Amino acid sequence: MTLSHLDEGGRARMVDVSGKPETKRLARAEGWIRISPEAFALVERNSGPKGDVVSTAEMAGVMAAKRAAELIPLCHPLGLDHVAVRATLDPQLAGVRVEAEVRTVGRTGVEMEALTAVSVALLTVYDMVKSTGYAMEIGPIRLLEKAGGRSGHWTNESKDTR
Repeated sequence: MTLSHLDEGGRARMVDVSGKPETKRLARAEGWIRISPEAFALVERNSGPKGDVVSTAEMAGVMAAKRAAELIPLCHPLGLDHVAVRATLDPQLAGVRVEAEVRTVGRTGVEMEALTAVSVALLTVYDMVKSTGYAMEIGPIRLLEKAGGRSGHWTNESKDTR
């Protein structure tokens, strides 16, 4: 039995996408972090000890999307045409929601880039408010939508898991 990421000699290899046509690719992902009331107040007042939490998390997410292939083994490095990360305060959650959208034209999808952007943005929030306490919860991170390629357009039909 051979694993799909190993060649005949047992060496790791990426999936060969060279024969696939280039198509427009899109992926959207989301996630959330529940924080303490004290941390929420800091973020809301933009007075955290490390600065502007929301803007920093958004920038971290953009930077992370561009480096997904360095972090995830066998993930193809891609030239990204568009990355947008939006972090918003959610009083009902008592936390921060993050959504990322990534687009490119290529032979493979950008799902990993969108998911990486959300993950790192949420970890950035955690890092920036951990001085208020460590009892935070990073919620489900999930793909919302993907488009392009052989599998076409897909939308996550599941409900918000908050």
